[in-house]
Amino acid sequence: MTDAASVLATPRRRAGSGARWRAFGYGVLGIATLIVVWEVYKWLGPANGLVIGDTRVLPRTSDLAMPHVIDMVARLFEPVTRAPGARVLWLEVVLAASVTLGIAAVGWIVGVIVGIGLALLMQRWVVAESAVLPWVILSQTVPLIAFAPLVKSWGSRLELGVVDWQDWMSVAVIASYLAFFPIAVGALKGFQAADRTHLELMHTYSAGWWSTMRHLRFPTAVPYLLPALRLGAANAVVGAVVAEVSTGLQGGIGRMVIQFAGQASGDPAKAWAPIFGAIALGLIAAGSVALLGLTVKNYRRTESAA
Repeated sequence: MTDAASVLATPRRRAGSGARWRAFGYGVLGIATLIVVWEVYKWLGPANGLVIGDTRVLPRTSDLAMPHVIDMVARLFEPVTRAPGARVLWLEVVLAASVTLGIAAVGWIVGVIVGIGLALLMQRWVVAESAVLPWVILSQTVPLIAFAPLVKSWGSRLELGVVDWQDWMSVAVIASYLAFFPIAVGALKGFQAADRTHLELMHTYSAGWWSTMRHLRFPTAVPYLLPALRLGAANAVVGAVVAEVSTGLQGGIGRMVIQFAGQASGDPAKAWAPIFGAIALGLIAAGSVALLGLTVKNYRRTESAA
């Protein structure tokens, strides 16, 4: 029996490995296609872009607006400034990105706790779902740029004993604000996806609510929860970057984007470095959740969109 099981499992492992390599290949192909489109448009497009009426439909193709990809990459390996002892640009971006990633991770963890907590509450009581879910959805309509300064102002007035409220905590709160929504909706949908026959079987065994949740609803929710966690991680990165800009937090990738954008007229390739860093942050956040999914691979036969 063991040999037969291993023989059957080998094609599955090969198929899974092939699918991962195909996904990686498609990702590389997508990046290559984007580079080709960028360079072709820069070569063929009008220098001042295309303007219809008062609306610019296509961007400018000047070196100030669209540097060559090779120039942007080469700029990463040059010093940030001409000052003696200045760091290499890519290292400066990595350091700033690590600050933002740490804050986004805190926000994501808080978002996971709040989102799954709300999903448990809404699954437990139908009246709670009717009362809470509309507010959860409505919360995402608040403009983040307007909300961030309020969070910073409220946080500065909090008294937490010996703990002083720091600006990075406000950024983490805003990151969690964006992260909790997809997690709450995905977890709720997953908890409600348990088969009725299995629920009746648990009822036959006189299993309580928590026992049913732990042994049935949580495993059933994994295909729904993993995409929601990935989306929540990406949202946390976006929230952290935007909040850094809105609250004026120094040291993160968000402030670097604004700072280098102000220097774009004299060094246009440099302004794209923190943008690359922000993109890398999103990929790292989503990839980290994908690694987390390997720990529950027995329940991860398929994934469903939240």
